[in-house]
Amino acid sequence: MNKAVVRYIVCLRLFNHKMWWVSTLYAGILCITDSVDSDSPMISACWLTGGLVYIPPGKYYVQMFTCWNSTDGSLKEGGRYEMKNVNDNQLVEQVQGLKGILNVAQVVVSSLDLDEVLQNILHSAMAVMDMPAGSVALCDGKSSQLELHAHAGLSEQFVALDCWRVNPGGLTYEIIERGELFIINDTEGTDFFNNPLVIKEGIRSLIAVPLKIQKETIGVLYLDDFRPREFFKEKLELLSILTSFATMSIDHARLHKKTAQLACTDGLTGLYNHMQFKRIFADEVARANRYNKPLSIILFDVDDFKKFNDTYGHPNGDIVLQEMATMLRELLRDCDTIYRYGGEEFVALLPETPLREAVNVAERIRIFVETESPRFLNGITKTHGITVSVGVATLPDDGPDTNTLLKSVDDLMYRAKGDGKNKVYHNGL
Repeated sequence: MNKAVVRYIVCLRLFNHKMWWVSTLYAGILCITDSVDSDSPMISACWLTGGLVYIPPGKYYVQMFTCWNSTDGSLKEGGRYEMKNVNDNQLVEQVQGLKGILNVAQVVVSSLDLDEVLQNILHSAMAVMDMPAGSVALCDGKSSQLELHAHAGLSEQFVALDCWRVNPGGLTYEIIERGELFIINDTEGTDFFNNPLVIKEGIRSLIAVPLKIQKETIGVLYLDDFRPREFFKEKLELLSILTSFATMSIDHARLHKKTAQLACTDGLTGLYNHMQFKRIFADEVARANRYNKPLSIILFDVDDFKKFNDTYGHPNGDIVLQEMATMLRELLRDCDTIYRYGGEEFVALLPETPLREAVNVAERIRIFVETESPRFLNGITKTHGITVSVGVATLPDDGPDTNTLLKSVDDLMYRAKGDGKNKVYHNGL
Protein backbone atom coordinates (compact mmCIF):
# COMPACT_ATOMS: atom_id res chain seq x y z
CA MET A 1 0.00 0.00 0.00
CA ASN A 2 2.82 2.42 0.76
CA LYS A 3 4.17 2.35 -2.81
CA ALA A 4 0.74 3.09 -4.24
CA VAL A 5 0.24 5.94 -1.78
CA VAL A 6 3.68 7.45 -2.48
CA ARG A 7 3.14 7.25 -6.23
CA TYR A 8 -0.34 8.75 -6.08
CA ILE A 9 0.71 11.60 -3.83
CA VAL A 10 3.85 12.58 -5.71
CA CYS A 11 1.96 12.48 -8.99
CA LEU A 12 -0.21 15.32 -7.70
CA ARG A 13 2.41 17.92 -8.52
CA LEU A 14 2.62 16.75 -12.13
CA PHE A 15 -1.10 17.01 -12.73
CA ASN A 16 -1.64 19.95 -10.32
CA HIS A 17 -4.76 18.30 -8.91
CA LYS A 18 -6.18 18.62 -5.44
CA MET A 19 -6.62 15.39 -3.59
CA TRP A 20 -9.66 14.35 -1.61
CA TRP A 21 -9.16 10.94 -0.10
CA VAL A 22 -12.17 8.95 1.07
CA SER A 23 -11.85 5.83 3.22
CA THR A 24 -14.93 3.61 3.20
CA LEU A 25 -13.66 0.71 5.33
CA TYR A 26 -10.46 1.69 7.13
CA ALA A 27 -9.68 4.30 9.75
CA GLY A 28 -6.11 5.55 9.82
CA ILE A 29 -3.30 8.03 10.33
CA LEU A 30 -1.26 9.70 7.58
CA CYS A 31 1.89 11.81 8.10
CA ILE A 32 3.60 13.43 5.10
CA THR A 33 6.34 15.99 4.61
CA ASP A 34 7.63 18.11 1.73
CA SER A 35 11.29 17.46 2.49
CA VAL A 36 13.34 14.30 2.53
CA ASP A 37 15.41 15.61 5.45
CA SER A 38 12.49 16.67 7.61
CA ASP A 39 11.68 14.66 10.72
CA SER A 40 8.53 16.56 11.56
CA PRO A 41 5.41 16.10 9.44
CA MET A 42 4.15 18.96 7.33
CA ILE A 43 0.65 17.48 7.22
CA SER A 44 -0.83 15.04 9.68
CA ALA A 45 -4.27 13.61 9.30
CA CYS A 46 -6.38 11.00 10.94
CA TRP A 47 -9.81 9.85 9.91
CA LEU A 48 -12.61 7.49 10.68
CA THR A 49 -14.44 5.29 8.24
CA GLY A 50 -16.04 7.41 5.54
CA GLY A 51 -13.91 10.41 6.49
CA LEU A 52 -12.42 12.92 4.06
CA VAL A 53 -8.76 13.95 4.01
CA TYR A 54 -7.79 17.02 1.98
CA ILE A 55 -4.20 17.26 0.71
CA PRO A 56 -3.26 20.43 -1.21
CA PRO A 57 -1.22 20.24 -4.42
CA GLY A 58 2.48 19.62 -3.94
CA LYS A 59 5.30 17.10 -3.80
CA TYR A 60 5.23 14.96 -0.69
CA TYR A 61 7.00 12.11 1.04
CA VAL A 62 5.20 9.64 3.25
CA GLN A 63 6.57 9.46 6.79
CA MET A 64 3.96 7.20 8.31
CA PHE A 65 0.84 5.55 7.00
CA THR A 66 -1.20 3.36 9.34
CA CYS A 67 -4.73 2.12 8.92
CA TRP A 68 -6.93 -0.39 10.64
CA ASN A 69 -10.22 -2.08 9.98
CA SER A 70 -12.80 -0.02 11.81
CA THR A 71 -15.20 -2.97 12.05
CA ASP A 72 -12.93 -5.30 14.00
CA GLY A 73 -9.95 -3.13 14.97
CA SER A 74 -7.38 -5.28 13.12
CA LEU A 75 -4.24 -3.52 11.89
CA LYS A 76 -4.14 -3.33 8.09
CA GLU A 77 -0.73 -1.82 7.47
CA GLY A 78 1.51 0.52 9.36
CA GLY A 79 5.02 1.67 10.21
CA ARG A 80 7.43 4.29 9.12
CA TYR A 81 8.32 4.09 5.46
CA GLU A 82 11.61 4.98 3.87
CA MET A 83 11.33 8.32 2.11
CA LYS A 84 12.56 8.30 -1.46
CA ASN A 85 13.18 11.17 -3.85
CA VAL A 86 11.23 10.92 -7.10
CA ASN A 87 12.26 13.20 -9.96
CA ASP A 88 10.15 14.47 -12.86
CA ASN A 89 11.61 12.04 -15.43
CA GLN A 90 10.71 9.08 -13.25
CA LEU A 91 7.21 10.44 -12.83
CA VAL A 92 6.80 10.86 -16.59
CA GLU A 93 7.96 7.26 -17.14
CA GLN A 94 5.55 6.00 -14.50
CA VAL A 95 2.66 7.90 -16.06
CA GLN A 96 3.51 6.55 -19.52
CA GLY A 97 3.59 3.03 -18.14
CA LEU A 98 0.28 3.53 -16.39
CA LYS A 99 -1.21 4.81 -19.64
CA GLY A 100 -0.23 1.51 -21.26
CA ILE A 101 -1.95 -0.38 -18.46
CA LEU A 102 -5.03 1.80 -18.91
CA ASN A 103 -5.13 0.85 -22.59
CA VAL A 104 -5.20 -2.83 -21.65
CA ALA A 105 -7.89 -2.16 -19.06
CA GLN A 106 -9.99 -0.52 -21.77
CA VAL A 107 -9.57 -3.61 -23.94
CA VAL A 108 -10.89 -5.75 -21.08
CA VAL A 109 -14.23 -3.97 -21.14
CA SER A 110 -14.48 -2.89 -24.78
CA SER A 111 -13.18 -5.72 -26.99
CA LEU A 112 -14.66 -9.17 -27.34
CA ASP A 113 -12.49 -10.34 -30.25
CA LEU A 114 -9.70 -12.60 -28.97
CA ASP A 115 -7.20 -11.74 -31.72
CA GLU A 116 -7.73 -8.01 -31.20
CA VAL A 117 -7.32 -8.41 -27.44
CA LEU A 118 -4.04 -10.30 -27.86
CA GLN A 119 -2.60 -7.74 -30.29
CA ASN A 120 -3.44 -4.92 -27.86
CA ILE A 121 -1.85 -6.79 -24.98
CA LEU A 122 1.32 -7.49 -26.96
CA HIS A 123 1.85 -3.95 -28.24
CA SER A 124 1.10 -2.43 -24.83
CA ALA A 125 3.63 -4.74 -23.15
CA MET A 126 6.26 -3.99 -25.81
CA ALA A 127 5.74 -0.26 -25.24
CA VAL A 128 6.01 -0.54 -21.45
CA MET A 129 9.28 -2.51 -21.64
CA ASP A 130 10.61 -0.77 -24.78
CA MET A 131 11.10 -4.10 -26.57
CA PRO A 132 11.28 -4.37 -30.38
CA ALA A 133 9.63 -7.79 -30.70
CA GLY A 134 7.29 -10.14 -28.96
CA SER A 135 4.55 -12.73 -29.21
CA VAL A 136 1.63 -14.25 -27.35
CA ALA A 137 1.01 -18.00 -27.37
CA LEU A 138 -1.99 -19.70 -25.78
CA CYS A 139 -2.12 -23.19 -24.34
CA ASP A 140 -4.11 -25.89 -26.06
CA GLY A 141 -6.23 -27.29 -23.25
CA LYS A 142 -6.36 -30.74 -24.84
CA SER A 143 -2.61 -31.26 -25.15
CA SER A 144 0.71 -29.91 -23.93
CA GLN A 145 1.05 -27.49 -26.84
CA LEU A 146 1.26 -23.74 -27.33
CA GLU A 147 -0.35 -22.02 -30.30
CA LEU A 148 0.90 -18.66 -31.59
CA HIS A 149 -1.89 -16.06 -31.69
CA ALA A 150 -0.13 -12.68 -31.93
CA HIS A 151 3.36 -11.50 -32.87
CA ALA A 152 5.33 -8.39 -33.82
CA GLY A 153 8.91 -7.64 -34.88
CA LEU A 154 9.78 -11.26 -35.71
CA SER A 155 10.73 -12.81 -39.05
CA GLU A 156 8.31 -14.77 -41.23
CA GLN A 157 10.48 -17.87 -40.86
CA PHE A 158 10.28 -17.63 -37.07
CA VAL A 159 6.49 -17.22 -36.85
CA ALA A 160 5.85 -19.89 -39.51
CA LEU A 161 6.03 -22.40 -36.66
CA ASP A 162 2.71 -21.41 -35.10
CA CYS A 163 2.27 -24.43 -32.84
CA TRP A 164 4.81 -26.27 -30.72
CA ARG A 165 4.90 -28.91 -28.02
CA VAL A 166 6.15 -28.06 -24.53
CA ASN A 167 9.05 -30.46 -23.99
CA PRO A 168 10.82 -30.96 -20.63
CA GLY A 169 14.14 -29.11 -20.53
CA GLY A 170 13.13 -26.49 -23.09
CA LEU A 171 12.64 -22.76 -22.62
CA THR A 172 8.83 -22.82 -22.60
CA TYR A 173 8.80 -25.73 -20.17
CA GLU A 174 11.09 -23.79 -17.83
CA ILE A 175 8.85 -20.70 -18.03
CA ILE A 176 5.64 -22.61 -17.27
CA GLU A 177 7.24 -24.69 -14.52
CA ARG A 178 8.48 -21.60 -12.66
CA GLY A 179 5.11 -19.92 -13.09
CA GLU A 180 6.45 -16.41 -12.57
CA LEU A 181 8.08 -13.52 -14.42
CA PHE A 182 11.01 -15.04 -16.30
CA ILE A 183 13.96 -12.90 -17.43
CA ILE A 184 17.07 -13.67 -19.47
CA ASN A 185 19.39 -10.66 -19.71
CA ASP A 186 21.72 -12.47 -22.11
CA THR A 187 20.80 -15.73 -23.81
CA GLU A 188 24.40 -16.71 -24.49
CA GLY A 189 25.51 -19.34 -22.02
CA THR A 190 21.97 -20.15 -20.83
CA ASP A 191 21.66 -23.95 -20.73
CA PHE A 192 17.97 -24.29 -21.56
CA PHE A 193 18.09 -21.64 -24.31
CA ASN A 194 18.91 -24.19 -27.00
CA ASN A 195 16.16 -23.92 -29.62
CA PRO A 196 17.93 -23.56 -33.01
CA LEU A 197 15.09 -21.46 -34.46
CA VAL A 198 15.22 -18.99 -31.58
CA ILE A 199 19.01 -18.79 -31.73
CA LYS A 200 18.89 -18.19 -35.50
CA GLU A 201 16.39 -15.36 -34.95
CA GLY A 202 19.11 -13.57 -32.98
CA ILE A 203 17.20 -13.09 -29.73
CA ARG A 204 19.71 -12.07 -27.05
CA SER A 205 17.43 -11.08 -24.17
CA LEU A 206 13.84 -11.78 -23.28
CA ILE A 207 11.08 -11.49 -20.74
CA ALA A 208 8.47 -14.21 -20.54
CA VAL A 209 5.35 -13.92 -18.44
CA PRO A 210 3.11 -16.95 -17.82
CA LEU A 211 -0.50 -15.84 -18.22
CA LYS A 212 -2.34 -17.49 -15.35
CA ILE A 213 -5.95 -17.72 -14.21
CA GLN A 214 -5.77 -18.84 -10.60
CA LYS A 215 -3.37 -21.80 -10.83
CA GLU A 216 -3.93 -22.59 -14.50
CA THR A 217 -1.46 -21.32 -17.11
CA ILE A 218 -3.43 -20.31 -20.20
CA GLY A 219 -0.53 -18.92 -22.24
CA VAL A 220 2.78 -17.10 -22.31
CA LEU A 221 3.64 -13.50 -23.22
CA TYR A 222 7.12 -13.23 -24.76
CA LEU A 223 9.01 -9.93 -25.13
CA ASP A 224 12.25 -10.12 -27.12
CA ASP A 225 15.27 -7.97 -27.88
CA PHE A 226 18.19 -8.61 -30.21
CA ARG A 227 20.81 -7.34 -27.79
CA PRO A 228 21.61 -8.09 -24.14
CA ARG A 229 19.51 -5.98 -21.75
CA GLU A 230 19.15 -5.05 -18.12
CA PHE A 231 15.56 -4.44 -17.01
CA PHE A 232 14.50 -1.91 -14.39
CA LYS A 233 12.51 -3.13 -11.41
CA GLU A 234 9.91 -0.34 -11.78
CA LYS A 235 9.20 -1.34 -15.39
CA LEU A 236 8.87 -4.99 -14.46
CA GLU A 237 6.34 -4.06 -11.77
CA LEU A 238 4.28 -2.23 -14.40
CA LEU A 239 4.52 -5.26 -16.68
CA SER A 240 3.23 -7.52 -13.90
CA ILE A 241 0.21 -5.27 -13.42
CA LEU A 242 -0.37 -5.14 -17.17
CA THR A 243 -0.31 -8.93 -17.51
CA SER A 244 -2.91 -9.22 -14.75
CA PHE A 245 -5.22 -7.15 -16.94
CA ALA A 246 -4.11 -9.19 -19.93
CA THR A 247 -5.15 -12.47 -18.33
CA MET A 248 -8.57 -11.08 -17.43
CA SER A 249 -8.93 -9.76 -20.96
CA ILE A 250 -8.05 -13.12 -22.53
CA ASP A 251 -10.40 -14.98 -20.21
CA HIS A 252 -13.17 -12.50 -21.01
CA ALA A 253 -12.68 -12.89 -24.79
CA ARG A 254 -12.49 -16.67 -24.57
CA LEU A 255 -15.69 -16.83 -22.55
CA HIS A 256 -17.45 -14.64 -25.10
CA LYS A 257 -16.21 -16.85 -27.95
CA LYS A 258 -17.35 -20.00 -26.17
CA THR A 259 -20.76 -18.49 -25.44
CA ALA A 260 -21.12 -17.44 -29.08
CA GLN A 261 -20.21 -20.97 -30.21
CA LEU A 262 -22.75 -22.51 -27.85
CA ALA A 263 -25.42 -20.22 -29.25
CA CYS A 264 -24.84 -21.36 -32.83
CA THR A 265 -23.91 -25.05 -32.42
CA ASP A 266 -25.86 -28.20 -31.66
CA GLY A 267 -24.94 -29.57 -28.25
CA LEU A 268 -25.12 -33.23 -29.25
CA THR A 269 -23.22 -33.29 -32.55
CA GLY A 270 -21.11 -30.11 -32.37
CA LEU A 271 -22.40 -29.07 -35.79
CA TYR A 272 -23.93 -25.68 -36.53
CA ASN A 273 -27.59 -25.54 -35.52
CA HIS A 274 -30.74 -24.61 -37.48
CA MET A 275 -30.55 -20.93 -36.53
CA GLN A 276 -26.97 -20.65 -37.79
CA PHE A 277 -27.96 -22.47 -40.99
CA LYS A 278 -30.61 -19.87 -41.76
CA ARG A 279 -28.08 -17.04 -41.31
CA ILE A 280 -25.30 -18.59 -43.39
CA PHE A 281 -27.68 -19.95 -46.04
CA ALA A 282 -29.00 -16.43 -46.69
CA ASP A 283 -25.43 -15.09 -46.96
CA GLU A 284 -24.33 -17.87 -49.32
CA VAL A 285 -27.36 -17.41 -51.59
CA ALA A 286 -26.75 -13.65 -51.77
CA ARG A 287 -23.06 -14.23 -52.58
CA ALA A 288 -23.85 -16.84 -55.27
CA ASN A 289 -26.33 -14.50 -56.95
CA ARG A 290 -23.97 -11.53 -56.73
CA TYR A 291 -21.07 -13.33 -58.41
CA ASN A 292 -23.20 -15.57 -60.65
CA LYS A 293 -21.81 -18.77 -59.07
CA PRO A 294 -23.62 -22.06 -58.39
CA LEU A 295 -24.52 -23.07 -54.83
CA SER A 296 -25.60 -26.61 -53.99
CA ILE A 297 -27.52 -27.80 -50.96
CA ILE A 298 -27.75 -31.42 -49.80
CA LEU A 299 -30.36 -32.58 -47.28
CA PHE A 300 -29.83 -35.94 -45.49
CA ASP A 301 -32.45 -37.79 -43.47
CA VAL A 302 -31.61 -40.92 -41.43
CA ASP A 303 -34.06 -43.62 -42.53
CA ASP A 304 -36.37 -45.22 -39.96
CA PHE A 305 -34.81 -43.26 -37.12
CA LYS A 306 -37.94 -43.30 -34.96
CA LYS A 307 -38.08 -47.09 -35.25
CA PHE A 308 -34.38 -47.28 -34.32
CA ASN A 309 -35.01 -45.17 -31.19
CA ASP A 310 -38.01 -47.28 -30.20
CA THR A 311 -36.04 -50.51 -30.68
CA TYR A 312 -32.61 -49.64 -29.28
CA GLY A 313 -33.31 -46.63 -27.07
CA HIS A 314 -32.66 -42.91 -27.32
CA PRO A 315 -29.05 -43.06 -25.97
CA ASN A 316 -28.13 -45.31 -28.90
CA GLY A 317 -30.06 -42.99 -31.19
CA ASP A 318 -27.79 -40.19 -29.99
CA ILE A 319 -24.78 -42.30 -30.98
CA VAL A 320 -26.21 -42.58 -34.51
CA LEU A 321 -26.56 -38.79 -34.79
CA GLN A 322 -23.04 -38.21 -33.46
CA GLU A 323 -21.51 -40.75 -35.85
CA MET A 324 -23.50 -39.27 -38.73
CA ALA A 325 -21.98 -35.86 -37.95
CA THR A 326 -18.50 -37.40 -37.84
CA MET A 327 -18.94 -39.05 -41.25
CA LEU A 328 -20.16 -35.82 -42.83
CA ARG A 329 -17.15 -33.93 -41.48
CA GLU A 330 -14.79 -36.54 -42.90
CA LEU A 331 -16.38 -36.69 -46.35
CA LEU A 332 -17.05 -33.01 -47.07
CA ARG A 333 -14.55 -30.29 -47.95
CA ASP A 334 -13.25 -27.63 -45.58
CA CYS A 335 -15.09 -24.96 -47.56
CA ASP A 336 -18.42 -26.79 -47.15
CA THR A 337 -20.53 -26.14 -44.06
CA ILE A 338 -22.60 -28.79 -42.24
CA TYR A 339 -25.61 -28.30 -39.99
CA ARG A 340 -27.96 -30.35 -37.88
CA TYR A 341 -31.17 -29.18 -39.49
CA GLY A 342 -33.48 -30.79 -36.95
CA GLY A 343 -34.14 -34.21 -35.45
CA GLU A 344 -32.43 -36.77 -37.69
CA GLU A 345 -31.96 -34.35 -40.61
CA PHE A 346 -28.62 -32.87 -41.66
CA VAL A 347 -27.93 -30.27 -44.33
CA ALA A 348 -24.73 -29.30 -46.15
CA LEU A 349 -23.98 -26.17 -48.19
CA LEU A 350 -21.46 -26.54 -51.03
CA PRO A 351 -20.36 -23.12 -52.40
CA GLU A 352 -19.41 -22.82 -56.09
CA THR A 353 -20.44 -26.44 -56.68
CA PRO A 354 -22.60 -27.36 -59.73
CA LEU A 355 -25.31 -30.02 -59.54
CA ARG A 356 -23.26 -32.85 -61.08
CA GLU A 357 -20.49 -32.52 -58.50
CA ALA A 358 -22.97 -32.17 -55.63
CA VAL A 359 -24.82 -35.34 -56.70
CA ASN A 360 -21.52 -37.25 -56.80
CA VAL A 361 -20.71 -36.05 -53.27
CA ALA A 362 -24.18 -37.02 -52.02
CA GLU A 363 -23.96 -40.48 -53.58
CA ARG A 364 -20.51 -41.07 -52.10
CA ILE A 365 -21.82 -40.16 -48.62
CA ARG A 366 -24.93 -42.36 -49.03
CA ILE A 367 -22.79 -45.38 -49.91
CA PHE A 368 -20.31 -44.68 -47.11
CA VAL A 369 -23.09 -44.48 -44.49
CA GLU A 370 -24.64 -47.74 -45.70
CA THR A 371 -21.37 -49.68 -45.74
CA GLU A 372 -19.57 -48.18 -42.72
CA SER A 373 -22.38 -47.64 -40.21
CA PRO A 374 -22.57 -51.36 -39.22
CA ARG A 375 -19.03 -50.97 -37.87
CA PHE A 376 -19.83 -48.24 -35.32
CA LEU A 377 -23.21 -49.82 -34.52
CA ASN A 378 -21.60 -53.18 -33.78
CA GLY A 379 -22.85 -54.26 -30.37
CA ILE A 380 -26.05 -52.23 -30.75
CA THR A 381 -27.83 -53.60 -33.82
CA LYS A 382 -25.52 -56.61 -34.34
CA THR A 383 -26.69 -57.24 -37.91
CA HIS A 384 -27.22 -53.98 -39.77
CA GLY A 385 -26.36 -50.30 -39.95
CA ILE A 386 -28.31 -47.25 -41.05
CA THR A 387 -29.14 -45.66 -44.38
CA VAL A 388 -29.99 -42.12 -45.48
CA SER A 389 -32.36 -40.60 -47.99
CA VAL A 390 -30.90 -37.57 -49.76
CA GLY A 391 -32.13 -34.59 -51.75
CA VAL A 392 -29.83 -32.37 -53.82
CA ALA A 393 -30.69 -28.95 -55.25
CA THR A 394 -28.60 -26.24 -56.90
CA LEU A 395 -28.93 -22.50 -57.35
CA PRO A 396 -30.01 -21.14 -59.82
CA ASP A 397 -31.59 -24.17 -61.56
CA ASP A 398 -33.72 -25.28 -58.59
CA GLY A 399 -34.48 -21.81 -57.29
CA PRO A 400 -33.02 -18.29 -57.12
CA ASP A 401 -33.64 -17.66 -53.40
CA THR A 402 -33.52 -19.40 -50.01
CA ASN A 403 -37.23 -20.29 -49.79
CA THR A 404 -37.48 -21.81 -53.27
CA LEU A 405 -34.19 -23.69 -52.98
CA LEU A 406 -35.04 -25.07 -49.54
CA LYS A 407 -38.50 -26.23 -50.64
CA SER A 408 -36.97 -27.91 -53.68
CA VAL A 409 -34.37 -29.89 -51.73
CA ASP A 410 -36.94 -30.82 -49.06
CA ASP A 411 -39.35 -32.17 -51.68
CA LEU A 412 -36.55 -34.18 -53.32
CA MET A 413 -35.53 -35.75 -50.01
CA TYR A 414 -39.12 -36.80 -49.24
CA ARG A 415 -39.46 -38.28 -52.74
CA ALA A 416 -36.36 -40.38 -52.04
CA LYS A 417 -37.90 -41.60 -48.79
CA GLY A 418 -41.24 -42.33 -50.46
CA ASP A 419 -39.59 -44.34 -53.26
CA GLY A 420 -37.92 -46.89 -51.00
CA LYS A 421 -35.34 -44.85 -49.02
CA ASN A 422 -31.55 -45.08 -49.24
CA LYS A 423 -31.57 -43.03 -52.46
CA VAL A 424 -30.26 -39.69 -53.80
CA TYR A 425 -32.83 -37.59 -55.66
CA HIS A 426 -32.27 -34.48 -57.77
CA ASN A 427 -33.98 -32.71 -60.69
CA GLY A 428 -31.69 -34.02 -63.43
CA LEU A 429 -28.28 -33.15 -64.81
